[in-house]
Amino acid sequence: MKNTLNPAGSQRPPEARLACLGLSLVSGIGPRRLERLRRYFDDIGDAWLASEQQLAQAGLDRRLRGRLVALRRELDLEREVERIRARGAEFLTLLDDGYPEALRNISDPPLTLYFRGELLPGDRHALGLVGTRKATSYGRDVAGQLAQDLARQGITVISGLAYGIDAAAHRGALKGGGRTLAVLGSGVDVIYPANHRQLAQEICRNGALISEYPPGTLPEGRNFPRRNRLISGLSLGILVVQAPLTSGAIITANIAGEQGREVFAVPGNILDSASAGCHRLIQDGAKLVTGVGDILDELNLAWTRAESADVARQVVPANESEARLLASLEAEPTHVDDLARKCQMPVATVSSTLTILELRGLARKVGPMQYSRSQPV
Repeated sequence: MKNTLNPAGSQRPPEARLACLGLSLVSGIGPRRLERLRRYFDDIGDAWLASEQQLAQAGLDRRLRGRLVALRRELDLEREVERIRARGAEFLTLLDDGYPEALRNISDPPLTLYFRGELLPGDRHALGLVGTRKATSYGRDVAGQLAQDLARQGITVISGLAYGIDAAAHRGALKGGGRTLAVLGSGVDVIYPANHRQLAQEICRNGALISEYPPGTLPEGRNFPRRNRLISGLSLGILVVQAPLTSGAIITANIAGEQGREVFAVPGNILDSASAGCHRLIQDGAKLVTGVGDILDELNLAWTRAESADVARQVVPANESEARLLASLEAEPTHVDDLARKCQMPVATVSSTLTILELRGLARKVGPMQYSRSQPV
């Protein structure tokens, strides 16, 4: 049934995207109820001005009708748009053509997506990279390097701006000259943690800050589990680098699986509880990742062995340990103990550094404790 009458008489209905913006601010109205209103009214703007009786006929219960009518009395939609833009933000609604298509297709996309920066069509080729806030140097190094390599392949890196793995992922993508998106559990003008304000500014220049919460919204604990579905919803897949068994990163990976996204995980020390979640994901079928090629192959994105070698050649040693090991690696496999003697370094340092070099595509493990230099194929 269609109905275009409204109690406002000559009052002009707002344009559809403004009505959608207003409806998104009514707690309890999501994509399903929006679609119900669209089926009932000729124009969604009429729903914003409808009487309680009409809203009841359209299928809204008393609680939701009361919230909508109360908000409508207080909210001027044009002024709300001015407020959003005054805080340096823009917005897209589920009715806009520019709304990210991958996100539109999840079960509960936000009616309004706020952002600072720029969203580009190329961001559809994106990977979520998440992990623990209490990352070790190994986790930060791996996350940063993988993000950098993904960025060099034109993949947008998405994370949550938190300490630890998230921050390493954003910085790695920026270092790789690529784009990165940060999904927040607050308004896009409220940076949390505050120490990441500079990083947030860099992300705005090379990507965007994104949130389903209106500008001015403070970070609350309940917001962060919900924002995880957006990280995965915007992505082709989720890569978890270092995460305990119970963590937000594992929640994100589980949501990704439910959304039909690919799930990837980086292995770590089996004695380190910080990697226990990654190992469980791998046991449950997540793709084990030792380099960016594993991800691109699984996602069927453009990738060749020559490109892999080219990425490796572009990466310079990050420190003296890496430089010494690279100089000692040869085409023929060399045992870790022999490398330790040759480089005059502790075996533990050699092993951990070789793992980083392997993830960066600069070294290959060719047998138990045996490594060689990566060679172009």
